[in-house]
Amino acid sequence: MTDSWPVILAILAVLVVLAAVAWFATSSSRSPGRHASSSRPSRSSFRPEQAEHTPTPPRKQVAVILNPSKFDDVEAVRALVTKAVLDHGEWDEPTIRETTVDDPGYGQTRAALADDVDLVCAIGGDGTVRAVAHVLTGTSTPMGLVPAGTGNLLGRNLELPLDLAEAVEVALTGRNRHIDVGWLTLDPTSEQSSTEELDPGHDGPTEPDVGADDEHGSDPAANQHAFLVMAGLGLDASIMHATSDQAKSRIGWGAYVASGAQNLLGARFATRLRIDGGEPIAHTARTIVVGNCGKLTGGITLMPDAEIDDGVLDVVAVTPKGIVGWAGVAVHILAKRGRNHPKMERYRCQSILVSLDAPQLVEIDGDVIGQASRVRFEVRPKSLIVRTPSPGSTQAKPVVAA
Repeated sequence: MTDSWPVILAILAVLVVLAAVAWFATSSSRSPGRHASSSRPSRSSFRPEQAEHTPTPPRKQVAVILNPSKFDDVEAVRALVTKAVLDHGEWDEPTIRETTVDDPGYGQTRAALADDVDLVCAIGGDGTVRAVAHVLTGTSTPMGLVPAGTGNLLGRNLELPLDLAEAVEVALTGRNRHIDVGWLTLDPTSEQSSTEELDPGHDGPTEPDVGADDEHGSDPAANQHAFLVMAGLGLDASIMHATSDQAKSRIGWGAYVASGAQNLLGARFATRLRIDGGEPIAHTARTIVVGNCGKLTGGITLMPDAEIDDGVLDVVAVTPKGIVGWAGVAVHILAKRGRNHPKMERYRCQSILVSLDAPQLVEIDGDVIGQASRVRFEVRPKSLIVRTPSPGSTQAKPVVAA
């Protein structure tokens, strides 16, 4: 038995050697040695070749509609806007089109839409903004707004910055907000009168002829106009008509105050208001104002309930007889003493037909557009896309009232 021990020990030694060899071979195959790495393909061989040649996405296009009459140095404004756009690498050099006396922005905006741009930016006063919005209403192209006029009422109601560079930044990087657009028809024909005028049970106004599903919009009739802030007839239109551009340039919105004092006691007129197809409501008024939003310059709020995206128009019929009546109305508005006043009736509606005993001047967003004895107003809910400051951005701050 003792003679077998050397044999057993030899067998055990051989088994140990074999186990060691097997372990070494296995561990070598697992280690990232020279021979293993040379037999394994590199990571780059698993990447498709086309990934190295991914095309750069095309830059976005912006068209700028610029009112040159608002600036002393138009070339400096062009340079500032171009630099602000190009500083954002995803935007191509802007196409800048200037407005003219004959075309305040309609044709320039149509040309921009024909170019299939991603953004149309209006730089000017309320008239320029309105002309651009008139064409963009019902399309999917957003409007950037750079206020540069006397009132800048839409910019103030949207709390946009009045600084040109900051406003361009908001136009390029802000969020899209869908806002309402008011639509006015002077002396509407029977074809332009909506069904709900004839049928008070009708659910809402007929869409104006601007084609909400048409990517490039369409032209309404010559007697139809878009407005974004307020439209009116009577005293307020007379004030706009009597205020010269020179006076506005010299003393700003204070020019309207001087003109208002001269026209305050003009003749009143008989009117009938037919709201949402209902029965006519008679007034003897100084002025009728229809608003899409309610803030005026100087921090004055004429229509405290008005919201720019609530799908509703706010109407004010102002009816004082003399100075005492006007004083009461003024104190009521300035002191913000609620909604009701004996000489100031308020209504809210989707459409209103105003009939007059004699033609009156009519204004929209500060521009007088003519006279009419019948004026129809209606709202197109959320039919215009406007760039506004993103929540939490440095531009998301109220503008300072002038």
